[in-house]
Amino acid sequence: MRVRVLAFAQLRELFGFGERSLDCAAGTTLEELWTQLASGVAEAHALRASTRFARNGAIALPGVALHDGDEVALLPPVGGG
Repeated sequence: MRVRVLAFAQLRELFGFGERSLDCAAGTTLEELWTQLASGVAEAHALRASTRFARNGAIALPGVALHDGDEVALLPPVGGG
């Protein structure tokens, strides 16, 4: 199946893309997708605990299974003041 992944802020820089279509196995969860993306990107592992996921525009838990055509947003912590 194919999903569209959006990466923001630090994650955009670490992963080297802001938007990308990826192929993954049927039933892949958000957490498994994260693991696939973060493989080989040591700095990304430090951001996992504070990164949230959105699936098709709604915040989703890491164990949620993806479906063909889903849009996944990776939402790292943001600072400001």
